[in-house]
Amino acid sequence: MRIDRTRADGPVVSGLSVGGFRVDENVYRALAITPERADEWSPPPLEALDQAALAPVLGLDPPPEFLLLGTGRALVRPPLELVHGLEASGIGVEAMDSRAAARAWAVLRGEGRWIAGAFYPI
Repeated sequence: MRIDRTRADGPVVSGLSVGGFRVDENVYRALAITPERADEWSPPPLEALDQAALAPVLGLDPPPEFLLLGTGRALVRPPLELVHGLEASGIGVEAMDSRAAARAWAVLRGEGRWIAGAFYPI
């Protein structure tokens, strides 16, 4: 699937394939993405997801407005402890299936939003 978008500064998910998320010339099975960089991510099972596993995307300065969490093929609610911990730090959590998260990333970054993303494999 190709994702049409307005190019924002930094990495943008330009498409999805069987192999994962296409960002520039790379394809990532699971993706940690910020306005500054995109990296392969080795996520734990969703029920074990914690702030330590999200360190690659939460260390932005300034902190992200919110975390866009792609939970895989279907929407799965993230652990409440994680959500409450991030919200206590002033970071919201928007969870959705990973395909929707990749599309939302393109739109939100096209608007110049300062967000972080962590997308489980599709």
